[in-house]
Amino acid sequence: MNKLLNVSGSPHVHSGESVQKIMLSVIIALMPALAVSIFYFGLPVIVLTLVSVGSCVLFEYLIQRFIMKVPTTISDCSAVVTGLLLAFNVPANLPVWMLVVGALVAIGVAKMPFGGLGHNLFNPAIVARVFMLISFPAAMTTWPTPTPLWNFHFADMVTGPTPLGILKEGSVVNMGEMPGYLDLLVGQMGGSFGEISAIALLLGAIYLLWKRVITWHIPVAFILTVFIFSGIFYLIDPTQYANPFFHILTGGLLLGALFMATDMVTSPTSPTAMLVFGAGCGLITIIIRLFGAYPEGVSFSILLMNATVPLLNRWFKPKTYAQ
Repeated sequence: MNKLLNVSGSPHVHSGESVQKIMLSVIIALMPALAVSIFYFGLPVIVLTLVSVGSCVLFEYLIQRFIMKVPTTISDCSAVVTGLLLAFNVPANLPVWMLVVGALVAIGVAKMPFGGLGHNLFNPAIVARVFMLISFPAAMTTWPTPTPLWNFHFADMVTGPTPLGILKEGSVVNMGEMPGYLDLLVGQMGGSFGEISAIALLLGAIYLLWKRVITWHIPVAFILTVFIFSGIFYLIDPTQYANPFFHILTGGLLLGALFMATDMVTSPTSPTAMLVFGAGCGLITIIIRLFGAYPEGVSFSILLMNATVPLLNRWFKPKTYAQ
């Protein structure tokens, strides 16, 4: 009898990964985009990033310690990732206090009331970004012009339009201010400071794929859907609609598709559901970009598709072993 096996609950096979290791991988993957942002916008990027990360960590600690009265989990670095992504979604000249408010919304509204990491339905950084866009529309849509010089004061920044803003104001035939594709790749364009460099974001995504933190399903479905539908409209009227490569390289599409839609807590679990989720994000994004009041639709599309995740997980269950 003393040789009976003790059977525990699943899972029985462990990969050796932990939440902290996964979050550290995401942090490392975001570093190229952060470096490019610092190069173009200077000290304000460092200040905003530190404030965002520090505020998210502090609010999570305070809420768990004094309100929820549960053991704190700030050591898992998930609040750090939320702070980084939130900072990446704001202009480099945003007033610091607004970012603190955004961090409070991300942690205190979108994450902890649901039970903390692993329980939240919506991506906390995107919830905060949308809240700030609605609450502080002028500040959240005033874009500093990137320049490869070190800026040491917020007041020194010269503002200008984003490529999507230029497109929203007129047809593609009279967009003399539009940056070239090389500029779009390296980050020489207006926008939230973490989204400007396509090359830096792709490097980070390749690292996450190599570490198996994310899979290809959501990013490919997201980007391919935007490419197909923007391409259809471009073929119908190239004088009115921009080509697909423009839509992929501008705005927050790559940041959203590679780093935010792939959040393992707020995205589906099965490959088929991931493909549907990514395609839905891409379709809603291009609809808002082409026909909505806002020039950008990535944040709204991911939030809307986050709400469908429980249904997608139910509809697209993986086959049970031996069935």
